[in-house]
Amino acid sequence: MYVVESKGGAIVCMLLSLFFLGTWPAILTHLERRGRLPQHTYLDYTIMNLLAAVLIAFTFGEIGKSTPEEPNFLAQLAQDNWQSVLFAMAGGVVLSIGNLATQYAWAFVGLSVAEVIPTSITVVIGTTLNYFLDDRINKAEILFPGVACFLIAVCLGSAVHTSNSADNKAKLNSLSNYGKTGEGVINISVPKEGNPNIAGTKDAENGYYTLEKAEVGSAGYLIELENTRAIKVSGKSTMIGLAITFFAGCCFSLFSPAFNLATNDQWHTLKPGVPHLTVYTAFFYFSASCFVIAIILNITFLYHPVLNLPKSSPGAYLTDWNGRGWAFLAGILCGFGNGLQFMGGQAAGYAAADAVQNFHFVWL
Repeated sequence: MYVVESKGGAIVCMLLSLFFLGTWPAILTHLERRGRLPQHTYLDYTIMNLLAAVLIAFTFGEIGKSTPEEPNFLAQLAQDNWQSVLFAMAGGVVLSIGNLATQYAWAFVGLSVAEVIPTSITVVIGTTLNYFLDDRINKAEILFPGVACFLIAVCLGSAVHTSNSADNKAKLNSLSNYGKTGEGVINISVPKEGNPNIAGTKDAENGYYTLEKAEVGSAGYLIELENTRAIKVSGKSTMIGLAITFFAGCCFSLFSPAFNLATNDQWHTLKPGVPHLTVYTAFFYFSASCFVIAIILNITFLYHPVLNLPKSSPGAYLTDWNGRGWAFLAGILCGFGNGLQFMGGQAAGYAAADAVQNFHFVWL
């Protein structure tokens, strides 16, 4: 089993994790804006997320000779450590629910707000919990000023959401004539007169202009986006998105402390002589529970979709290859990102490893 022991190795793991975790949300957002159902995307994503954990377990977790104190991955599967396994699986459940909630929040409040607020809540709550679980090995005078900055980020993120909502409403109100057609889809044929931010070609018969490619951020762009995206948010309160965002943040704040308890057994739940779960074994159980809850929820959402999404089926999912490669890539990146975060946490402390929740700065 490969063990990260040096602080330098931990930093390398966390930097790689920062990059991987900072990339996959943008990929899933892109797919939703192209019209792919989030249920289909998340099923693809979660399959590859589990595959990443299996690859890590059978590579890093099987390197070197297994010892009673530090068993390899396969050797530890047969040990009586179910108490720690439950902690690891609980962490996977809350992470999966948080990621799933965030996927829907992106449509309401945008990628920046929907990631800044949850990850900041994660650092504020999760880092504080991990600091005490790690027996205060990190310097509080360095750690907690950073935590305070994330608390400020939560407040600023909420303010940005309010500002963006008002700005978008004003832009749409500037259009003298736009309405809804069909299943809540906004008609993008609008009069150009009085709306210089809309570019297009004129329909000579009725005097309307058809949008071609609107300027990013303009009212025309917002309408085009509403027509192409999978989750229709027109007419819905953006407070729904903000509520989902805070819910996701609360879920995210618990997964790392749960994983910490699984690998270090601070509450002494294991029997005497039973070794602690290694990072790789804990991560396998963590990802397995993440996979199971994601499959259950998303198959349910295929038949009983939320937010007025169209119904689907397992058959429709299996034949939907539009963007599947990108969803697979997102799952691999997230899986390796989480694994590297935990590998670094074993050496530097999980409170310090929570710093990778800065990942939204990779794409902001």
